[in-house]
Amino acid sequence: MFGKEYDVIVVGAGHAGSEAAAAAANMGSSTLLITMNLQNIGQMSCNPAMGGIAKGQIVREIDALGGYSGIISDKTAIQFKMLNKSKGPAMWSPRVQSDRMRFSETWRLMLEQTANLDFYQEMVSGIIVEDDKVIGVRTSLGIEVRAKTVVLTNGTFLNGLIHIGEKQFGGGRAGESASTGITKELVDLGFESGRMKTGTPPRVDGRSLDFSKMLLQPGDENPEKFSFSDVTQTLKTQRPCHMTYTSGLVHDLLKEGFDRSPMFNGSIDSIGPRYCPSIEDKINRFADKERHQMFIEPEGWDTVEYYVNGFSTSLPEDVQFKALRAVAGFENVKFFRPGYAIEYDYFPPTQLKHTLETKLVDGLFFAGQINGTTGYEEAASQGLMAGINAHMKVEEKDPFIIQRNEAYIGVLIDDLITKGTEEPYRMFTSRAEYRTLLRQDNADFRLTPMSHKIGLASDDRMRKMETKQKKSDSFVKFFRETSVIPGVINPILESKESALVSQSDKMFKVFSRPNITMDDMRRIGSVEEFVAENDLDFDVLQQAEIQVKYAGYINKEKNNADKLNRLEGLKIPKGFDYTKLKSLSYEAREKLTAIQPVTISQASRISGVSPNDISVLLVYMGR
Repeated sequence: MFGKEYDVIVVGAGHAGSEAAAAAANMGSSTLLITMNLQNIGQMSCNPAMGGIAKGQIVREIDALGGYSGIISDKTAIQFKMLNKSKGPAMWSPRVQSDRMRFSETWRLMLEQTANLDFYQEMVSGIIVEDDKVIGVRTSLGIEVRAKTVVLTNGTFLNGLIHIGEKQFGGGRAGESASTGITKELVDLGFESGRMKTGTPPRVDGRSLDFSKMLLQPGDENPEKFSFSDVTQTLKTQRPCHMTYTSGLVHDLLKEGFDRSPMFNGSIDSIGPRYCPSIEDKINRFADKERHQMFIEPEGWDTVEYYVNGFSTSLPEDVQFKALRAVAGFENVKFFRPGYAIEYDYFPPTQLKHTLETKLVDGLFFAGQINGTTGYEEAASQGLMAGINAHMKVEEKDPFIIQRNEAYIGVLIDDLITKGTEEPYRMFTSRAEYRTLLRQDNADFRLTPMSHKIGLASDDRMRKMETKQKKSDSFVKFFRETSVIPGVINPILESKESALVSQSDKMFKVFSRPNITMDDMRRIGSVEEFVAENDLDFDVLQQAEIQVKYAGYINKEKNNADKLNRLEGLKIPKGFDYTKLKSLSYEAREKLTAIQPVTISQASRISGVSPNDISVLLVYMGR
């Protein structure tokens, strides 16, 4: 198998690597997935969950594009929740608790059933580069495997160093070796590298917990699912999570170990995730808080292992244990394993193009935590895009790039390569300026046609999306064109304490009222008849309701997005010399030269580039 030249080699089989390999292989590229342990494909290294605020939108986008994460999340879910339902639909974010072991197993089985994909278990110790072009990889056994493109998705394994109190040891995850060699080679090639850290909490024995002292956290009464396809079903039964709190006593017990904490004694000097701090970091930064939430999450359907979300720590194991036993419900807790912190190498993502190909080495792509992100979902989306673009490069086709107004994936990649990141990057709805357009419910409308055009999303997916869109548009048109008389609508309005109407009015106008729901409108006979005659399902009903109630916001954002796209169309010549534009600020010349934006729009989003600098560029380019 090593006598051939692969189209794509993917290094690492976490969430990024698995999506990259699946995408490239499904599009027709001969693909080799190399990982240090084939038993850990798609491993959930931290919490046993997928989705969440903004992350759930990303999983639905991956699914709409034809990736696997949504399907696997559905097949291995033990609980489903739609977060932020009390807010507008732009904020709704799906999340599942997952069966950790089944999640990894399902990933492996789906990849094994993917044509054009080979597997190999070994550590990749270096890449082979000739004339600034990658031509393959080298393993720790000295085997050289040739390829037209290489995707690096090394996660936390690059020179990984694990910390538990004053103890340090090499590793990419607890119980697994670190990966060495690649960082030095890349730095020698001219890449800039840095260090980041992340952490994980203890895993505990559920049989030793008293759940009666905790608050029950059940799943949704009517659970939905991630995948737009018909290959998965909604959950019929679910496992609950639980919530408890730390206390002043717990905080005091944790503080006793601060002098032995790598966070405070100088052992760790790299930056951790701002929005997922360790428990010692929370106590230190938020000293006025008397308690912090802890979510107790089951690791699967049948196992007694639980994940203690909110108690990430690198304190000595005896301190972790003593403090955790002071938490309500944890008085008799038994550990499966302690929490730890891990430091690892990353490469500032400003060294990448929008395709996630590196600027320095032709055919070399980076995806996942190697780019400074945190989270399975962010990693998976990058892997998908890198796998697609590696295939497109091999086929000598135009790159596949998603804009900021088209997907959270577009926001993520543009943020990374334009602004860079000095701390682990996490996606939030607030990062997307067009979040009313980028809802979780319409990811298929936004992305499936694009993906189908390049040959990844299947014909079945395209037909299903077109049917849903046709039915939704038809239902919205019905509301726009159909009137309702006062005698029919006023009893409904009265029951909702909404102002009555004195004459016939279009249903669309009445339905636009904030306190009127689809269930209210279905009390009108003609509406319910339309639903039954056209066989409208939950997805279509939800889509139509959002289109009616948020039409003004959606149209406003579309207009703003159109303005952005006009700037996206203004290309900057490759290798443009910014030093000759003396009217640019010194900082702008420095940042523009380093990042080399492709368009005026991208240039406008670079930190340190002012509106005045953009005006200078526009004048120079005759606009």
